[in-house]
Amino acid sequence: MTYTRRHLLTLAAAAPALTLLGRVAWAATPPVYHSRGIAVDGSDVVAYHTEDRPVSGNADITHDWMGVTWRFSSEDNRNAFVADPAHYAPQYGGYCAYAVSEGYTASTIPDAWKIVDGKLYLNYSRRIQRRWERDIPGRIAAADANWPAVLSA
Repeated sequence: MTYTRRHLLTLAAAAPALTLLGRVAWAATPPVYHSRGIAVDGSDVVAYHTEDRPVSGNADITHDWMGVTWRFSSEDNRNAFVADPAHYAPQYGGYCAYAVSEGYTASTIPDAWKIVDGKLYLNYSRRIQRRWERDIPGRIAAADANWPAVLSA
């Protein structure tokens, strides 16, 4: 194929945009699911353990951990988290446990959750959660094997 001056100029003009797209496509996924720096949709992750339900965190009661801000519904919950964040933080950085078991990451919603052996697992939706619950031990084993490699996939 013969390249004209026009082809070369078009290619040269497009090169910076193509380089930028390549950087975006290969950017690593953050280790904690967040929206605008707020972890797990602002839910109080301690409340899942203590109140057995999702509770929205208060924007005035926060703690920064793993590069994001975690919200809590009470000072007691924040203090519990600060004392042992690994115990209360959701598995797989708050990404969907089903997705991680399949080898990718996905966002989660506060209402699709389950505590298994003292650990909090979140899912993309209630429908996906029901799919995950069909084989919890198998899904956890697969997700554990995929984590944290899925962050760079």
